[in-house]
Amino acid sequence: MSIINADKLLPTGRDPTLRVVPMPSDANYSGDIFGGWIMSQVDIAGSIPAALLAKGRVVTIAVNTFLFKQPVYIGDLVSFYASISKVGKTSITVDVEVYAQRRSLDETVKVTDATLTYVAVDDDRKPRAIEQG
Repeated sequence: MSIINADKLLPTGRDPTLRVVPMPSDANYSGDIFGGWIMSQVDIAGSIPAALLAKGRVVTIAVNTFLFKQPVYIGDLVSFYASISKVGKTSITVDVEVYAQRRSLDETVKVTDATLTYVAVDDDRKPRAIEQG
């Protein structure tokens, strides 16, 4: 198996936060995966490290940036890499990079970059302080 472009390899030294293969029900009539489907997967991936750091429930408060770079197709293996970039008193900002390994597995492309902000909430869904340290 060969990768076409060395700068488009999956990140090394990091495990994906989430991996999924989109199905036909996730695509439009042309076979391109809906942007909204990708956005929902990015939100799930971003919430995982945020919830772990917050030690509990988090809610999405903002999608700060979202850039679609390449299409995703039915059958691609899509890998989501999420990393915390900023921690506030109640909020956590997470960067998510998304890569698609094409169905043939001989090409990997970066398809999306996004930054989202989550807020830690209590049982009453009110913002709560994030314990740091």
